[in-house]
Amino acid sequence: MERYVAFLRGINLGNRRVKSAELVAHFEAIGMAEVATFRASGNVVFVAPGGEAEGALRSRLEEELDARLGYDVAVFLRSAAEVTGIAARDPFPAAAIAASKGKPQVLLLGGRPGAKAARDALALAPEGDLMVLEDRELHWLPSVGLSETEVDMKALDAALGRGTMRTAGTIEQIAAKYCR
Repeated sequence: MERYVAFLRGINLGNRRVKSAELVAHFEAIGMAEVATFRASGNVVFVAPGGEAEGALRSRLEEELDARLGYDVAVFLRSAAEVTGIAARDPFPAAAIAASKGKPQVLLLGGRPGAKAARDALALAPEGDLMVLEDRELHWLPSVGLSETEVDMKALDAALGRGTMRTAGTIEQIAAKYCR
């Protein structure tokens, strides 16, 4: 049995509202165990019984959640060990973080981008922003707040494929609470 964190894209945006208890109930009905949510932004921690391959598990969760919620839900799975590893990464100098008006962000991707996709994505960083691709994550330190950024998120999706963004602090808190 493996512990995972499912980072869901598009939960609790606009008219889509799913309470934590409802999300837990959906995951339990799908057959997951020890289900918990972290904040109301689509972070679900669970144990997957049966040793199902990650890709098959992700596809099954997406299909089941789409059917249960009535809209497309993209799922970005990471094992507890992967979440711990992401939280431990420190891609930006402390001085850059201190000087930034933005918070370090992590864009969780469905797969590892190829060289061209990586170059295209990194070229989207406005002057003053820092971006680092590591495995299936884009670490981004915006020089301004997210509401003020000039990064074209649609172009980023086009370059890297769909992803879902979390602050590095959220990833660290999930790792500390559920992945030790």
